[in-house]
Amino acid sequence: MLNQSKKFNVKNLVITDSKKFLIVKKKLSKKKINVFNNFSSFYLKFNEKIDYTMCAITGIEGLDPTLQSIKFSRNIGIANKESIICAWNLIKKSLKKYNCKFTPIDSEHFSINELINRSSNKMIEEVIITASGGPFLNYPLNKFKKIKPYQATNHPKWKMGKKISTDSATLMNKIFELIEAKKIFNLNINQLKILIHPNSYVHAIIKFKNGLSKILIHDTNMNIPIFNWLYNNNKKLTTKKIDLKLLNDLNFSNVNIKKFPSINLIKKIPFSDSLFETVIVSANDELVKLFLKNKIPFLKIWDVLNKITNLKQFTDYKKKYPQNISQILGLSETVRLKTKSFCID
Repeated sequence: MLNQSKKFNVKNLVITDSKKFLIVKKKLSKKKINVFNNFSSFYLKFNEKIDYTMCAITGIEGLDPTLQSIKFSRNIGIANKESIICAWNLIKKSLKKYNCKFTPIDSEHFSINELINRSSNKMIEEVIITASGGPFLNYPLNKFKKIKPYQATNHPKWKMGKKISTDSATLMNKIFELIEAKKIFNLNINQLKILIHPNSYVHAIIKFKNGLSKILIHDTNMNIPIFNWLYNNNKKLTTKKIDLKLLNDLNFSNVNIKKFPSINLIKKIPFSDSLFETVIVSANDELVKLFLKNKIPFLKIWDVLNKITNLKQFTDYKKKYPQNISQILGLSETVRLKTKSFCID
C-alpha cells in the first residue's frame, strides 16, 4: 500500500489493522496523504460522491466496506465474490437507495453483462462460464492426497492471491461465480453451467431462446474488464491480436467430478437468496486457511465442506433470508468454529 500510494499519488489511505495503521501513518507523516484507521472517518471527508469505487477485498471481510462504499459512489465495480454471494439482496437495496450504478468486474460476469447488453434475461436459455481447470486439470488423481499448498497456488494462467488460486484448484471459485451469476442476472440455477476451458480465452457463452449463441473472448488480463468499465467501451486499449491458434483450439470439456467433487455443491444451492450461501463461503474460507497453513490435506477441503453443508444445523438456513450484516457475520463465525471442530485430529 505504501508503494502504491506513492506510485499513484493518492490522497487517502484506510488501514483497519491498528498496528499497521500506526506504522504507515508514521512513514507517511511527511507526505500529503491522509491515513485513516476506519471507513467512517474516511467517508466524513467527502462532501460529494466518488466517481468510481472498486471493491476487490478478498473474503467476507469485504462486505461492510462494499456496502459503505455504495453510499458515497456514483459507480461501483465489485470483484468481491463473497459480498455478492452472501448479501446480494442488501447490496441491491443499497444501490437503489443511493442511486449507485453497479458493474460486476470478474471477467466471467463482466462478459455475461456485455453479452446480454440490452437483451431481456427472459430470453436467456443457458449461460456457460468457463474454468481453466487450475493446476490439477491433468494431474493424476492418485496423487491428490499429497498435494501441497505451493502446488495449489501455482495457477497456470492467472496471477492471483493464494486463497483464490486454491479455490481455482478445487473449482470452488467457479461454484462461487455460478452463484454470483444466478444472483446478479436473476437466473435460475438450472440455467447455469460450468465448462472446462484450459486456455481461458473464452470467458462466457450465452445461448438465447431465439436460436442465437454469443461468446466473449479476451486475454487472461484483468486490465481488460476494468478498463472497459472505467471508460465505458469508448476508449482504445492496446492489446494482443486475436489469437487464431487459440480460437482453433478452444478445447472445451465437461468437469471431471472425481477430480472436482465440489461441482456437487450446485445441487445444494437454493433457488432463492438465503443464508445458506454464507455457510458455503465461510466453511470453504476456513478450510482453505487451514490447508494453506498445512493443518489439513488438500482432499479434506471438499470432505469437510460436504459434511458441513449436509448438517441440518446449517441446511435449515436455506429457508432464511439475509436481513443484515450482523446476522451474516454471526453465522459466518458459527460455521467457522464448526468447521474447525471437524479438522481436529
